[in-house]
Amino acid sequence: MRSDPLLSSVNVVLVMAYGSLVFVLLFIFVKRQIVRFAMKSRRGPHVPLGHNAPKELRQEIEAKLCQVQKIHFEPRLLSLDDDRLKHREQSGSHNFLYRMKALDAIRDTDLPFRELGGTPTAVTGKRLRTWLLQLRKSQCMFQNSLSSLIDTVLDGYNKARYGAEAFGEAEFLKYQEALTELASVVKSRSNSSTPSQNHHSAAKDLIGTSEPMSSSSSSPTQTTYLTSSMQQRSKRPRHFLELKNFKDNYNTLDSLF
Repeated sequence: MRSDPLLSSVNVVLVMAYGSLVFVLLFIFVKRQIVRFAMKSRRGPHVPLGHNAPKELRQEIEAKLCQVQKIHFEPRLLSLDDDRLKHREQSGSHNFLYRMKALDAIRDTDLPFRELGGTPTAVTGKRLRTWLLQLRKSQCMFQNSLSSLIDTVLDGYNKARYGAEAFGEAEFLKYQEALTELASVVKSRSNSSTPSQNHHSAAKDLIGTSEPMSSSSSSPTQTTYLTSSMQQRSKRPRHFLELKNFKDNYNTLDSLF
């Protein structure tokens, strides 16, 4: 009878120990699974950037990574010595070659992206389309007769890059002709606008240089006289107000007495 309470207490202790052990194992397993799924779903690195690094170095690393995200590069799709260009007549369907040539034709044209406020990397993608739309909206540079030329280039580019319809040799020649004509017109307009800008900047330089010379030609005595006269003018109103206030106070005191 005495052994029964001892056995019951031992059983309780064993059950509690096994229960706590199972709870700890389940907690560790669930935690590992949560961390595993979090690391899989996370797009960034598993360790924070610049871990245990100085603050300046960590900021420099983040700035460099932000610059890397802004880099956009699209390589040439067809080389000049590609064998597929030589055997186009033998192959059955070669519309994809004309699509690739249409995208490469933008690089071959002399579009002055830098002179017109764009960047030389804006040769394909959304940058080219936005740049052409900005050129179309600028009435000071392009007339209404050239808007159809820009529409032809945009239509051909969208068909070659995104369109599902056929893009053959006829569409490519039409697109290439419009692109070369647009490049020549834009280049001629940009070259004609540069002399006027140079004359305008030269006139600004002349005006800017004449003003310092006129200011420097004044003698030091004149400058000192002007500064003293300006100081006297600035002091006059304040003295006048002080005298007026003193007179008002004197009149009030006189009336009281």
